Amino acid sequence: MPRILLSEDDGAVRDLLRATLERDGLDVVAVGSVPEALQRIATESFDLLLSDLHMPRAGDGFTVVSAMRHTHPSAPTLVLSGYPAISEALAAIRIQVDEILVKPIEIASLRAVVRERLTKPSAHSDHPVVQSVATILERELAATIRDWIVLVEHDEQLSRIPLGFEDRAGHLPNLVADLIDRLRVHPTTKSNPGAAHQHGQLRRKQGYSAAMVVEESRYLQVSIFGTLQNNLSSVDFSRVLLDTMTIADEVDSQLRDAMVGYSECQPASAWSAA
Repeated sequence: MPRILLSEDDGAVRDLLRATLERDGLDVVAVGSVPEALQRIATESFDLLLSDLHMPRAGDGFTVVSAMRHTHPSAPTLVLSGYPAISEALAAIRIQVDEILVKPIEIASLRAVVRERLTKPSAHSDHPVVQSVATILERELAATIRDWIVLVEHDEQLSRIPLGFEDRAGHLPNLVADLIDRLRVHPTTKSNPGAAHQHGQLRRKQGYSAAMVVEESRYLQVSIFGTLQNNLSSVDFSRVLLDTMTIADEVDSQLRDAMVGYSECQPASAWSAA
């Protein structure tokens, strides 16, 4: 009996589609959120994916499609969209969605498409190499720092501190290296506080307020997750939830250590005078 993963956040639509597919003798696993879909994909086998594109935000379904493509590359992937915009169509082509079904779709047409696709498994000849989050962050370090700099320099408060690139971003390679090491070797153990502690001391001397240090850390987390989003087609989805939690915990831990260093240091007199 073919197994179908149905990913749809609208409960009424989900129940209707599940009942329809089950009447055709299919084993349907129905989920209502992206995290639940990713968890199922990582731990179970499926022969076809049918996913809403908007769950609840536009494009959320592409995350589910990408995960299915990596984990079950021969499974056809179908997306339901009420907004068949050209940008969505192009994105679907880039990650090789097998078919876009425009809502509202006739039940008979949906059943016909599912039956046809189950007889013709996908063949993604350009299936990308799956990489760990740690490997992606290591490879894209320069892009992550560049994105972080853009966010910081557009922040009205942070940009008031007149620093060159090295003084502004010189600490980031060490912090990201600690994060990568934790992802690869010690996912449940916080990194050595040395680099973050020293960074907090430096920021105090440079004239940062405590709130500014916190905001910089928030921008780092935004930049890291932005890097992963930009490399979604090669992310190893079997560990992505654990790695995401590890990233958030490590960045928060580094912020705590930075604030300890910040509180232990007195601002330099030159900065105080300014």
